Amino acid sequence: MAPGALARILLGRRAASPLLARPFSAKARAPRRAPEPEPLSESEDDFASGGEVAPTEGISKPLAHVLKELGKRVPESLIKTRVEDNGFALKYIPWHIANKILNVHAPEWSGEVRNIVYSSDGKSVSVVYRVTLHGTDAEIYREATGTASAAEDTGFGDPVQKAEGMAFRRACARLGLGLHLYHEDLS
Repeated sequence: MAPGALARILLGRRAASPLLARPFSAKARAPRRAPEPEPLSESEDDFASGGEVAPTEGISKPLAHVLKELGKRVPESLIKTRVEDNGFALKYIPWHIANKILNVHAPEWSGEVRNIVYSSDGKSVSVVYRVTLHGTDAEIYREATGTASAAEDTGFGDPVQKAEGMAFRRACARLGLGLHLYHEDLS
């Protein structure tokens, strides 16, 4: 990925693909040279230099190193607590924080929704999410599910978003990110 491409994607500035721009019935031609990327504006440059954007060139770390970094404890300042209806306090890492942590320690990670299933009575929805880590020597993926009630609105976001966030966090935990929170809940 070209330098700054991630920042442009995050800010919503994507160039149209020449393959998608031509109709399917068009005859195959010699591939056109992609236009040079636009230089970053000052606001985008500030975003990119703020230390928030992950490296974007090449796979840079062995998988064992990435997994070791993800297995470290997440600072308490990044952890949120939610009190369940039964009074149980549940600690969790918000999905956007998990995303940033992956960007820092595993910049070549990818994620995808693998399946969305509504229950037969329509009262809940389950999402299967896959997180893939790419290292210099190997790649690994983990999948997890998340389920949210579709019948009642208990906060922000629709049920699919809630289930996706839960599945994403659980898949990250299967790779070591925030796994210590699950062990704390048992004690």
